[in-house]
Amino acid sequence: MILYFSATGNSEYVARRIAAETGDIAVSITDCYKKQIFSFDEKCKTLGIVSPTYSWGLPVIVIEFLQRLDLSHKPDYIFFIATYGTTPGQAGRFADNILAPKGLPLSAKFSVKMPDTWTPIFDLSNKEKVQRINNYAELEIDHIIEQIKNLVVGDFMKNKLPYPIAKIGYHIEYDSMRKTKHFSVEDTCVGCGLCAKNCPVSAIKLKDRKPEWTKEQCVMCLACLHHCPKFAIQYGENTKKHGQYTHFLK
Repeated sequence: MILYFSATGNSEYVARRIAAETGDIAVSITDCYKKQIFSFDEKCKTLGIVSPTYSWGLPVIVIEFLQRLDLSHKPDYIFFIATYGTTPGQAGRFADNILAPKGLPLSAKFSVKMPDTWTPIFDLSNKEKVQRINNYAELEIDHIIEQIKNLVVGDFMKNKLPYPIAKIGYHIEYDSMRKTKHFSVEDTCVGCGLCAKNCPVSAIKLKDRKPEWTKEQCVMCLACLHHCPKFAIQYGENTKKHGQYTHFLK
């Protein structure tokens, strides 16, 4: 079983690629979270977790899910993969800090560089550059698949940050980033409701056919922004010029 969280398709693509090559199944953490499914009775020799890197750590939904994860049977091999744009920070250690005390220490940690979808900072308007990043990611995924098949053990994450820096930066930055007051909606919104449908924590409701954020904080995955068919949802001042992105899987 490979558990994944994905807002724009990067981590889902990695999880599904690996599942297809290893004969495993890919399971959405978002779907499990919404249905309050945290316990699994399946006997699986291998457990995989694939997550994007947020502020050098893990999305809050992944943290909460792993904290509540209950497995009836302990896998023989547990791997974690962080997708990232600039650095995976210490996402692997964040995951291990949660799982190891539960008797589920990570056997291996990997990382895959993919387009960084945090468009308040990163520019994804150059589609050729985005495609080059995804093309290189294919090579990294191929290599990771072989390592997983061979049950390699160790930390193979690239471009990490020192743990103290990642830990401090995560707690300072992520809490502020998650504030939904940063979102705005343009007049081009057609009230389709895709933003509410794609929000993993149901933080958006439609009022008079316009999205409203009903929680002070969300995951800040930007699924609402990137999936909007009219690109009517913005976060701050830069997202409009930095473009939208969803992996071709989506």
